[in-house]
Amino acid sequence: MRNFKMLIEYDGTRYSGWQRQENGPSIQGEIEKVLEKIFQENVNVVGAGRTDAGVHARGQVAHVLTYTDMSPYEIKGGLNGLLPEDIVILELEEVDLNFHARYSAKERQYSYLITQKPTAILRNFCWYVKYDLDLNILTKLAEVIKGKNNFQSFCKTGSATENYHCTVTESEWFYEFPFLRYKISADRFLYGMVRALVGTMVDVSRGYLSYEEFIDIFEKNNRCEAGRSAPARGLVLESVKY
Repeated sequence: MRNFKMLIEYDGTRYSGWQRQENGPSIQGEIEKVLEKIFQENVNVVGAGRTDAGVHARGQVAHVLTYTDMSPYEIKGGLNGLLPEDIVILELEEVDLNFHARYSAKERQYSYLITQKPTAILRNFCWYVKYDLDLNILTKLAEVIKGKNNFQSFCKTGSATENYHCTVTESEWFYEFPFLRYKISADRFLYGMVRALVGTMVDVSRGYLSYEEFIDIFEKNNRCEAGRSAPARGLVLESVKY
C-alpha cells in the first residue's frame, strides 16, 4: 500500500462541491473516476477541505491510498491528461502512510473576493456588491474574529458537529481597487462559516447591524442571529498547512 499527496487547483463553478454527490459532478468524484481508470482499482480520495458547490481552490490538498507501482510523475501526468480542464493537479508526491489530508492539517486559509464594479470575466470568482462598503468598519470586524471563538452562529443550520470552537490566526481585509479581499486562516472551519462571516460583515458595513450587535452574535449561538451568507463564487481555499 502506498500513499500519495496531491496539491489541487480547481474552478468550482460547475461542480456540486468537493464531496462525491449522487445528483451532480463533484471534484472528488472526477478525480476518483480518473484514478480508478489509471490504477484499475477502487480508490477513495480524501480532501483537506470539503468545499461547497461553486467554491474554488488554489491549494486544496488530498491523499489517496493505492497498490499501484506507478511513479508520482506518471500518476500526475495521467491525471492532468484525463481530468476536465477546470481541475488541475499542481503537485503529486508519495508520503508516509500516516499522512491524512484532513486530520493531519494544522491550518487552512481561505480568501473571499468582493467587487464594487460589475465584471463579466470574473463574475464566477467574486461577489458584486454595488453599495459602498467601509473598509475601516470591515477591518474592525475582522479583528473581533481573531482568536479562539465559538462560531455556532456562523455555522450552517443542520451541521453535524458538536464542537463549534475554532482558533482564527488571520482575519484581514485588503483593498485592491475595485476589489475587497478578505483572508482568514484557522485550525478548522465550520460548514458555511466563512461565507456567513463575510455576509454578516457586509451587512454591518451597510448599516443593517451595529458593531455591538456583531459582537453579540458570538454569544447567541444561533445562525438566525447572523446575517446572510455571501455567495459561494467569491470563496477560494487558498492553502493548507501541515
